[in-house]
Amino acid sequence: MKAATASTAMIPSSSIMALGFSGALGNIDAYISAVNRLPMLTQEEEISLARRLRDENDLGAAQKLVMSHLRLVVSIARGYLGYGLPHADLIQEGNIGLMKAVKRFDPDQGVRLVSYSMHWIKAEMHEYILKNWRLVKVATTKAQRKLFFNLRSHKTGLDSMTPDQVNELAKTLNVKREEVIEMETRLSGRDIALEAPTDDEDDKFAPIAYLSSDAQEPTRVLESQDYDRLQTEGLSTALEKLDPRSRRIVEARWLANDDGSGATLHELADEFGVSAERIRQIEAVALKKMKGSLAAFA
Repeated sequence: MKAATASTAMIPSSSIMALGFSGALGNIDAYISAVNRLPMLTQEEEISLARRLRDENDLGAAQKLVMSHLRLVVSIARGYLGYGLPHADLIQEGNIGLMKAVKRFDPDQGVRLVSYSMHWIKAEMHEYILKNWRLVKVATTKAQRKLFFNLRSHKTGLDSMTPDQVNELAKTLNVKREEVIEMETRLSGRDIALEAPTDDEDDKFAPIAYLSSDAQEPTRVLESQDYDRLQTEGLSTALEKLDPRSRRIVEARWLANDDGSGATLHELADEFGVSAERIRQIEAVALKKMKGSLAAFA
């Protein structure tokens, strides 16, 4: 079992077998039953073992301190089952916190290990819950963490908190009422898959289908911006590089009307006193020159 593995990192296999397990540690109920049968330490025994660990680095003393407090971890983990995370994983994280507490415990401070280790056990469980409760982390700052673990206990049922409840909780936790409202909103939401399930049902539509927009796709936005720029600045620059006659022919043929119905070759031939074929040749040269100018501009 994953939880037992973490909690027994400092405990020899002979001690594990003494807990009453046979074979692999794969049953959470058996683990809980076994740790609840472990004897409690007296204050004198606890102080003696803690001093041996501190002064002599006695790992055997550390093992006994950890083993005697495993039931505390189990008890604290039960209080966090409402978050929908595996009980075994909560115990595992709590056991890590217990071992950290044992390592740092000073027996001469006049505090029992059971009181000292509760902070470390809860800290590890809190970190695990915040990382795994949602795909998107709901609490990052100290104030948000405090709100996350207090808000659920202050809510009555599934209804939103009343303004008075919001104000009371904000005052109790010394945070802004806006932060309380924001955290309540985060807790009331849930993770939604962006992509559709892998089945053949046509009536199921994932958010990705209506959240995506080709118009706002980055490459399309850039293409549109470049096109608009060529239509304005680029075209003006290209026209300025033509001689007056070539510019007049291009504008009359292609830019006079929005529907593309410009002047004919014969109409321009009459205007400039040349043949229609000559107008076509001038037009071809002008368009080729403009194409080069536009390419350089882009």
